[in-house]
Amino acid sequence: MKRLFIFPAIAIALSLAACGGSENKNTSTTTEETASTETPAAETVPGIENVELSNTIVVESNDQMKFNKELLRVKAGEEVSLTLKNVGTLPKESMGHNLIVLKPGVDIATFAGEATAAADADYIPKTSLSSIAAHTKLLGPGEEDKISFTLEKGTYTFICSFPGHYGVMQGKIVAE
Repeated sequence: MKRLFIFPAIAIALSLAACGGSENKNTSTTTEETASTETPAAETVPGIENVELSNTIVVESNDQMKFNKELLRVKAGEEVSLTLKNVGTLPKESMGHNLIVLKPGVDIATFAGEATAAADADYIPKTSLSSIAAHTKLLGPGEEDKISFTLEKGTYTFICSFPGHYGVMQGKIVAE
């Protein structure tokens, strides 16, 4: 009979203790929410601390649908000089590459869908020019294109907009 009484007593004591603990938890959660509302946290890009800060960049694209660099770090407010080199050997019609720097907040899949319909404009959709911070031309094997642009502080996605490439050919530029 004693055992039947002890187990419910322990259960009630644990329940009361748990209720008291959650009250403190809610207070700290509210504090965290308030803090994040007051000062929005910058997007953290894993590995950015290991990337050299440089506003002169060379990126290579290849026949395996890869950029040789997927994370770039630049100084915000200063001119960036970016060269894209297509080091592949397949023809431009089947394996052309470009590099498009998208403004923060652009939906990549929507943009890429619009780009697919813009073959006559090197897969740079005229309907989405306001979404683009900078872009190279479409390159065939052995070609390169150099562009200059300036970015405000933030994180920018870059992609290749050739049909089917954006899923694997993308990266981030952190302007700090």
